[in-house]
Amino acid sequence: MAKEDTRRYSPESLRAQRDRGKTETRADIPAHAIDAEFWNDAHVVMPSSGKTSVHLRLDTEVLEWFKSSERGHLTRLNAVLKSYVDAQKQQGR
Repeated sequence: MAKEDTRRYSPESLRAQRDRGKTETRADIPAHAIDAEFWNDAHVVMPSSGKTSVHLRLDTEVLEWFKSSERGHLTRLNAVLKSYVDAQKQQGR
């Protein structure tokens, strides 16, 4: 059985990580209360059914190259993999 890779943090430990600069959350961002009016306008946004979330280990060099050019590195990675799959299908594989 695969080892579960779920980590659980308390709010206090997350605040401490933020204060040490270990997260991307900024301490000076104002907090906004979520009141009943928020829920009146809220709606569920479902992910597209055409994609699946996965955990993927890549060579550091590959990931850094995709990240170095511009935003959307995961979209470009997906496009490269899809192009490869399409080419393999055309060859009957």
